[in-house]
Amino acid sequence: MKRLLAIAVLGLSPGLALAAPDLPASLKASGVLKVAVTPNYPPMEFRDPATNALTGFDVGLAEALAAKLGVKLAWQETGFEAMMPALQTGRVDAIISGMSDLASRHEASSFVDYLRSGPQFFVQQARADEFKDMAALCGHKVGTSRRTSFPGEVAAWSAAHCADKPITVVGTEGSGDARTQLKQGRIDAAVQGNETLPYVMGQEPKAYAPVGAAFGTQYTGIAVSKADPAMRDALAAALDALIADGSYKALLDKWQLSADGVEKATIDAGQ
Repeated sequence: MKRLLAIAVLGLSPGLALAAPDLPASLKASGVLKVAVTPNYPPMEFRDPATNALTGFDVGLAEALAAKLGVKLAWQETGFEAMMPALQTGRVDAIISGMSDLASRHEASSFVDYLRSGPQFFVQQARADEFKDMAALCGHKVGTSRRTSFPGEVAAWSAAHCADKPITVVGTEGSGDARTQLKQGRIDAAVQGNETLPYVMGQEPKAYAPVGAAFGTQYTGIAVSKADPAMRDALAAALDALIADGSYKALLDKWQLSADGVEKATIDAGQ
């Protein structure tokens, strides 16, 4: 009864009366959440062309998580390949940079999953009539970032649907390089996450056309060291608190990611 009265006084519903997440000892001591980011994946993380400031969904999410934990946020901008080593050596506490939660990464890292996404084919708008469905991609060259799980997923889709005319998978240096090769005619189609494709199409109107729907589902997660379960649990609790108070939904809406949101934090749900 006293608990319900306290909730009423605070103006909260029982579902929103969440305790502040417990902080790991290291975070209590430093008061700073150190986060690795590679700002080249709009709308997840990128630099605003007008101000050069970090922006994007992940940037807003990290800021909200740090505020919920009651600590400061310190970004450490680094190359994609250097992020995991930085996490394992303790130079950063977490990676919040559009990183896919893959089972192959679970041996050294845990993931607090905060977004669903999936790979999607797209072509130049000028060639949309040639590729009215996904089956039309069989026998063609498809480019996608070799740093992701997408090359393997495209190959698996091809094996299942293009037995006589397999897709030729072309690994690229990121999704931007895939789009460049697409414009140059070096590949016939490209693949990137369906969470980023609407933003890219908005930035380059009438340049691209999606082909079919996402052909897989994966989770994007906050990576933390496997040796630091307290950090993992604190971030998961903070994410659940953001979901409960509506902050998470507001960020999804701002960056046109509402269809990709999760209902609660999960741990290592990626395959």
